[in-house]
Amino acid sequence: MRFRAKIVDGACLNHFTRISNMIAKLAKTCTLRISPDKLNFILCDKLANGGVSMWCELEQENFFNEYQMEGVSAENNEIYLELTSENLSRALKTAQNARALKIKLTNKHFPCLTVSVELLSMSSSSRIVTHDIPIKVIPRKLWKDLQEPVVPDPDVSIYLPVLKTMKSVVEKMKNISNHLVIEANLDGELNLKIETELVCVTTHFKDLGNPPLASESTHQDRNMEHMAEVHIDIRKLLQFLAGQQVNPTKALCSLEYWSLNQ
Repeated sequence: MRFRAKIVDGACLNHFTRISNMIAKLAKTCTLRISPDKLNFILCDKLANGGVSMWCELEQENFFNEYQMEGVSAENNEIYLELTSENLSRALKTAQNARALKIKLTNKHFPCLTVSVELLSMSSSSRIVTHDIPIKVIPRKLWKDLQEPVVPDPDVSIYLPVLKTMKSVVEKMKNISNHLVIEANLDGELNLKIETELVCVTTHFKDLGNPPLASESTHQDRNMEHMAEVHIDIRKLLQFLAGQQVNPTKALCSLEYWSLNQ
């Protein structure tokens, strides 16, 4: 079982660092899945207990200048590792303005993900900062619990407003209520609503747009203005919004009556 990879491009390194920071804000531990063509960061807490589930997929050729791996076997050419999210995020913080970043699987009396950052010194010579991140190698029998989640067909899918704007609105609402109602329809309208015994506050967003599949044949007999809604813990939504560091060009929210998928 082997893994080593190298990032040289500064933009790729910064983007990889932002992804790591986002994951660290969402959960204490995460699973890193290494395959020949992809890296996946996986969170699979039980949603019924208020946990966060996430499947983050990175095409290795979009990030790494060098990438070599050998899985647990020829038939199962993958590696699954469990690590503390904050440890990886902290290690990558030293990589700002780095010349290169190397990541490899090592064994230093215990399994490690070793992160080596090549930095320029004042004398123009380079110096290496190395972080050894303890990991657990996840056995093959547990891989079945770490597969890409099957997302059910939503009642409504809609593009979200600018996430910073949405975060600002939700932060103000949390001072009034612990729960939030999200309403959306197939006409590009989204409402964020809180209700208490004393007050009802709703923020309306219009003309957000719906992805093409949300408006085609399966929904042609639907009332485009009909609102689907879900009730969620406002703190969990804020955790998601506060953790966003990758500045997406678009964010999609899919609602079905028993869950919220983002």
